[in-house]
Amino acid sequence: MTPTTTLADGLHQVLTHAPPESTQQAVGYPSLFLLVVLGSLVPVVPTGAVVSSAAAVAFHHSSPLTLLFVFVVASGAAFLGDLGLYWLGRRGLTSRNGSRWLARLRDRAAPERLAHSQRQLREHGVLVLVLSRLVPAGRIPVMLACLLAAMPPRRFARGDLPACLAWAATYQLIGLLGGSLFREPWQGVAAAIGLTVLFTAAPAAWRRLRPAPTDDAESAGRASGGDGRG
Repeated sequence: MTPTTTLADGLHQVLTHAPPESTQQAVGYPSLFLLVVLGSLVPVVPTGAVVSSAAAVAFHHSSPLTLLFVFVVASGAAFLGDLGLYWLGRRGLTSRNGSRWLARLRDRAAPERLAHSQRQLREHGVLVLVLSRLVPAGRIPVMLACLLAAMPPRRFARGDLPACLAWAATYQLIGLLGGSLFREPWQGVAAAIGLTVLFTAAPAAWRRLRPAPTDDAESAGRASGGDGRG
């Protein structure tokens, strides 16, 4: 059983098996908050699947405010988790005790992706942060690029806030789609997990399956670009 399935199943149990909706919400919102914060600090927890599962369950609640609360809790938890991880990373630049957090970030950022993130950060500034959470495996390389560029925490926060709002909205829409496909909440959770896995895995699969450009193709591209002067 994968970590995504385990966490989503646990969240499903919390949100759907408490008798009244008020009890579900009293237990479910703190659980959602803690899981997303934990997933932001320790980037092995599939927080996207957690949010989409919570949204799929909330779709079947009678109160329309439930979906709003899921969005507020998820985006707020992601923002606080990112700020916490960024603070720990900054400590790692100057403190021996905090260096293990910076080392973990380095281990999770492929050198080519880090170099790309650094280049994008120089060219586009904090706008890169807005997209970093929507690109699978894009958050950590961009955060590490910000740390190595000595970006002040306040500036990082200004860019990270819209990123967390867009991230929560995206995965909540995935959960709403999964919840709307089936009448039973658990079926919506399963559909939301499947859609989340597809959303996060498809770009990586495409990069692996796409053939690398050959030297002949690159030479032809340079030749055509050089000859096309008009």
